[in-house]
Amino acid sequence: MTTITSDSLSSTANSRKERSKPIAEFRSFWRLFFARTFDPYRPELHYMRGPGPAWRAKHVASPDPHST
Repeated sequence: MTTITSDSLSSTANSRKERSKPIAEFRSFWRLFFARTFDPYRPELHYMRGPGPAWRAKHVASPDPHST
């Protein structure tokens, strides 16, 4: 496949390209910002730090057969 390139673009094409770059950067920034800010996956909220109150209630209520 052969690619044809041209170093001389028309002035309207150059100005359009220069105008679209800041807009594209602006859109890219906000897209990434919203993706990171409103990401529903937050692993720190689901981090288990040990047995909870339901586990303690279940296991403390039953007598331990190995105790003397």
